[in-house]
Amino acid sequence: MENRALLRDCCEQMGVSLGEKETEQFMTYLSLLLEWNEKMNLTAITEPREVVLKHFADCLSLVPCVEWRDGMRVIDVGTGAGFPGIPVKIACPEIELTLLDSLQKRIGFLQEVGSQLGLEGVHYVHSRAEDGGQNPQYREGFDLCVSRAVANLSVLAEYCLPFLKVGGRLAALKGPDAAAEAEQAKGALKKLGGRLVEIKDVAIPHTDLSHKLVFIEKIAPTPKKYPRNAGKIKKEPLS
Repeated sequence: MENRALLRDCCEQMGVSLGEKETEQFMTYLSLLLEWNEKMNLTAITEPREVVLKHFADCLSLVPCVEWRDGMRVIDVGTGAGFPGIPVKIACPEIELTLLDSLQKRIGFLQEVGSQLGLEGVHYVHSRAEDGGQNPQYREGFDLCVSRAVANLSVLAEYCLPFLKVGGRLAALKGPDAAAEAEQAKGALKKLGGRLVEIKDVAIPHTDLSHKLVFIEKIAPTPKKYPRNAGKIKKEPLS
């Protein structure tokens, strides 16, 4: 199955609505990702079919699980090559998206993607997550935080929850150990003003991949001392 058809079929199976324009945007994104990947390390996955399945479809699995609203403020923390933020933005153009990454080169790539795809309402922020979370411009300013970062949930929550308004949610794309991580992160979530809402199982069509979507609600303001500096967060995760 060629890449366009494969993407459309995955979306149909997952209940994601994708028109011609959006499909075309994904194909442009695919070309840019593979072209720039030759100059800088954006992804270890370089087969076009694999990118469609393991990046695009994987990220789009989030779309049916969230109630997207016009003007909803979404931040993708540690976005890397734009995952999951850009696929979500293509499928849900009505959202206001902030892409945050610590590497200026990656921000340059994301700006090029946004420009080539004609994406509007996207903000590109070059910042470490712990600095962004303490910045009054971004702190407690978002309705939804999305992340596909590999950090365990205690660490990820400290990076992400400070960005959320009370009532906002963190949607983390995690692997098979999500339930155990969530159990270990209970104390951390309490300290950060969050609570676990649900863990959803997600299957990616045309693959044997399955992952978990972890939803955490912000129920109280995050104390000013969080997030701590990166060294502390990694060496002494909250418990």
